[in-house]
Amino acid sequence: MHEAKTHLSSLVAQALNGEPFIIAKAGKPLVKVVAIDTPETDAQQRIGFLAGQVQVPADFDTMGAAEITSLFGDKG
Repeated sequence: MHEAKTHLSSLVAQALNGEPFIIAKAGKPLVKVVAIDTPETDAQQRIGFLAGQVQVPADFDTMGAAEITSLFGDKG
């Protein structure tokens, strides 16, 4: 904690460069400091996580159109 107080400016600059840091007291981690505009690591990894594993049919937009029309009628 004392070291964080002493070097807060440089630690914040480090976090802004994408390098989060942890503040501990008596050897026990208390908080993790990250830049606000830095997305969480999990969020970064979720984009495209099923790439190549899912196939969308070419008629996806019109799938079930006849059944939907029979249930709700043609409103268009």
